[in-house]
Parts: sequence; structure tokens; C-alpha cells
Amino acid sequence: MRDQRPGVGIPRLGAAAAAALGVAFALVFFYAPIEADQGFVQKIFYLHVPLGIVSLTGFVAGGILAVQFLRTGDRAWDLRSYVAIHLSLILSVAVLATGSIWARGSWGHWWLWNEPMLVSFLVVFLLYCCYQPLRFAIEDPDRQARAAAVFAVMAGAFVPLNFVAVRMASAVAHPRVLGATGGSMPGPMRMTFLVSLLAMGMTFLAMYRLETARKTAAMELKRLRRELDAAAPEPRSDSRSRGAPDARIAAA
Repeated sequence: MRDQRPGVGIPRLGAAAAAALGVAFALVFFYAPIEADQGFVQKIFYLHVPLGIVSLTGFVAGGILAVQFLRTGDRAWDLRSYVAIHLSLILSVAVLATGSIWARGSWGHWWLWNEPMLVSFLVVFLLYCCYQPLRFAIEDPDRQARAAAVFAVMAGAFVPLNFVAVRMASAVAHPRVLGATGGSMPGPMRMTFLVSLLAMGMTFLAMYRLETARKTAAMELKRLRRELDAAAPEPRSDSRSRGAPDARIAAA
């Protein structure tokens, strides 16, 4: 029977993700050609775009896992939703940082407020920045989980709608190497991008498994401590311990 414990397989998955990242970086610097218009700075595309896709997918996955919690009431689904959103927020910081570097190299500016793709991702990021303050502002665990799940579902539904709206925008200055006008990417660039996307997805999954296992173990430890505290015998009171010598003195 297959072991379903959260921590099983994490070392192998982490090693596979590290190997995939190594292959991806080797392809980026030694196999993928330098793009003619943007030059060497375009290679950040192989990090920036996979990070963006994986982080947005993690936000949507957090909403789907939240639906499972609302449907079943099982707190394990709430934990999984929280971890997916938490990790996606971390990756989103890297997306904004690499996007700014790419913008500087391509446009000569660190940020352009009239660029829909940049601004829309910032809106998504700021939206999910409200998730943790909302969650931990509620002390009751059950109400906290329900409120966080409702937020995750609504925000998760907003992510694909926002993406479709941006792709339909007429004026987009963002460098579009993926799906650019004039055909798909050349073979080496496409292969490098797909390997980079796979490596980033495996990295996210490894971090997700590790964080879920760690938090599950911490919750189980707290539960065992509560059970031990409840089962421990009550200590004798001082008055009873002092009462016996006083009685013997009185009898003497």
C-alpha cells in the first residue's frame, strides 16, 4: 500500500526539482539563442515568465483547495490552500523583481504604469497581500478558516478573469516573446522555456510538499500536547500536603 504521509517522497522530489533547475539554467545560458531585438537581457524571460505562470496557478489552486474545505469542513484542505497562496505570494515578489529588471533592459524604465501586464500582476499581488492580515485578524480557528476560504475562492476566480482582460487589451508594450506576432518561438527557445516552466513547477511542488508536511507535523504536535495536558493528573494542593503533619501534632 502506498504511504500517504505528507513528508514521504519530499527528498526525491526536491532532488528532481534541483536537477531540473540545473538543466534549465544550462539551457538558458548555453543552448537558447540570444534574441535579436532585446539581446542578452531577454534571457530573464526564462525565469520571469515561468515564475509568473506558476505563481498565478498557485493562487488558483489555493481557491480550488478552499472550495474543498468549504465543501467538506476538513481543516487539512484549509492548510493546503494557505500553503499554496503563501508560496505563490513569495514567488510573486520574484516575478515583480525580474519584471522590473526586464523592463529596465527593454524599455529603459524600471516600471511603466500604462503597461497592462505589469499593472495587472501588481493588482493580483496586492489583492493577495490582504489574505494573511484578514486570516490572522480572526482569533476563532473555525471562523478564520471559513473567512480565508471565501477570500481565496473569490480572489482565485479573479485571477483568470484578470488575465483574459489583459490579453484582450489593445495597447500592450510588454515584450511578448511567448506567442509573439509572426509565429511561435524558435525550437531551442521553446524547449528552454518548457524545461524552465517544468523546473519551476517542480520547485513549487517540492516547497509545497515540504511546507505542508512541516505545518501538519506542528499541528499534530500541538494536538498531542493538548491531549497530554488533559490526561495529566492534577497536582496535590498545598493545604492537603500541610494537613497531615498538623493532624499528627494534634494527635500527639
